Amino acid sequence: MADETIGIVGAGIVGLATGREIALRRPGTRVVVLEKEDEVAVHQTGHNSGVVHAGIYYTPGSLKAGLCVQGVALLKEFCQDRKLPYRETGKLVMAVRQDELGRMESLYERARNNHVPDLRRVSREEIREIEPHAGGIAALHSPRTAITDYRAIAREFARDIEASGGEVRLGFPVTSVTSVPGGVEVASGQDRRTVDRLILCAGLHSDTVARLAQDKAEPRIMPFRGEYMLLRPDRTHLVNGLIYPVPDPRYPFLGVHFTPRVDGSVEVGPNAVLALAREGYRLAKVSPRDLAGLAAYPGSWRMAARHWRTGIKEYRGSLSRKAFMRDAAHYVPGVGVADVVRGGAGVRAQALDRDGTLVDDFRIHQVGRVTAVRNAPSPAATASMAIAEHIAGAVFGDA
Repeated sequence: MADETIGIVGAGIVGLATGREIALRRPGTRVVVLEKEDEVAVHQTGHNSGVVHAGIYYTPGSLKAGLCVQGVALLKEFCQDRKLPYRETGKLVMAVRQDELGRMESLYERARNNHVPDLRRVSREEIREIEPHAGGIAALHSPRTAITDYRAIAREFARDIEASGGEVRLGFPVTSVTSVPGGVEVASGQDRRTVDRLILCAGLHSDTVARLAQDKAEPRIMPFRGEYMLLRPDRTHLVNGLIYPVPDPRYPFLGVHFTPRVDGSVEVGPNAVLALAREGYRLAKVSPRDLAGLAAYPGSWRMAARHWRTGIKEYRGSLSRKAFMRDAAHYVPGVGVADVVRGGAGVRAQALDRDGTLVDDFRIHQVGRVTAVRNAPSPAATASMAIAEHIAGAVFGDA
């Protein structure tokens, strides 16, 4: 119905994109976004590296693959219309050892199946033409990979929701979700709001909020902190565009890489270490409650048994700047500890199944009048506008 009220929990980029899409798609519908923080885009969106992914990595036919490629086009057009930063810096996915060439070739075929535009193989000599200071023996070059400012985009989405007559309600941590006749009641303590339908885009808290709505317990969120270094300003000239390693297909993280930002800085990283709190942006941040939840979940132990060697390597990089930069120097030789300072950190909401499998694709559940986004890691920011179209189509049956 056009006069429905649609509630959305979470004012990150996915929640705000979804609210905006519904407001545009169904004029007259009132959108109410409920956010526990005092501003929008505080967590994953606000700590994002700003990369607009072209769709290289994702399994053909998956939601990630389709929505990423679709989302790039939507996001680029939106940024151009709103005069927001959008720079096609390009990306090199670089092999530095002979044993990586087979994986690089497999990645090339995957990217072709995903219709990644203008992707090509480049030789050692061509690498130097694109990135004069880079190492590598061969690479894939994606000239359409871009950088942007996702927090600025999220703020624009919020403005569009409010301009349509909707509301972005801040300081509303959800404590209960209850089915009522004809709708859903959402409470924050004694403050209660009733909506016709509810969409959960709670990111780092997506599993706990979904459980309030009687969704199933799995997958659980395992928070991974990604820590960055920053090249010193006098060394940023060593990097023109994005420089990435060939990823390990057994692990959903992309490895330490070089990322120019729209402010002119260059990040090096991230690693991927288990955070000791869902919002554990600092090593010292520990949540006994979050840790107890992870320890009680069988999937945590099964994942640890499968990936403990990688985990030790990642923690070594977290504790030692020298070890961190040793990995980075394979891709830009000569860059070392003296060339970087500590940067920021983000926490990735990585869904984990009971069998210890790190969930790779986007995962969305339907529970009556509630739609729960249970896994939306990278490239969710890139794909946010396409994810919004997908969710709105599923909610209203007009996909």
